[in-house]
Amino acid sequence: MTTRHALSAAATALLLFACVDSSDAPATVVDPDGTTFKLEGWADNWFAAYVGEDLVLEDSVSITTERSFNSETGTFVADYPLQLNFVLKDYKEDDTGLEYIGANNQQMGDGGFIMQLTDMSTGDIVAVTDSSFVCKVLHTAPLDKTCEGESDPVPGSAPCDFTDLAEPAGWKLADYDDSDWTDTTIHSAADVDPKLGYDDISWDAAAEFIWGPDLETNNTVLCRVTVEAP
Repeated sequence: MTTRHALSAAATALLLFACVDSSDAPATVVDPDGTTFKLEGWADNWFAAYVGEDLVLEDSVSITTERSFNSETGTFVADYPLQLNFVLKDYKEDDTGLEYIGANNQQMGDGGFIMQLTDMSTGDIVAVTDSSFVCKVLHTAPLDKTCEGESDPVPGSAPCDFTDLAEPAGWKLADYDDSDWTDTTIHSAADVDPKLGYDDISWDAAAEFIWGPDLETNNTVLCRVTVEAP
């Protein structure tokens, strides 16, 4: 999702669901004997959050929606230790990794994700996105950034080649071996330039923006972290 071009008033009108609060919805129950947690997240462009293999919160605005920026809040019941898993995606029109293809502002998008988790039994924030996460980039495009200037960009044809890896089997399980994953890359708020929905959440000072190493070309990223009992 671009951060480098100002949006027109008409385009701004298309921005959907600046803040979606699902905290009043029934909590997803992973462990009925567990604790209630509140997860708050903001992504450019889309995220899904899991505890183990159980989906606990998903961005309500489809990844196929251009110019959508929003935060999400939801609750779930689970027990420590929590194996938190995230699927993060940036909008792209096709496997070139570009958006606005054929328009004057054809370009690579850019991503970014921030999250915090609150233990509702204590009111304490027990996890935030930071360097404790490990991540794996699945989709990278374009492999050559000069693709951005192509008049007829074709996925898989130089300079618009791409890589698209399958999700590793069992990656959401607590005992999955992620030793070959890399430490997540921390990005500044200035680089991510978060828009609608971000300011609707009171972020803990320790929460940082994470993504793959390249905000522009890393389009699908998996991230994991284990949250131990405080």
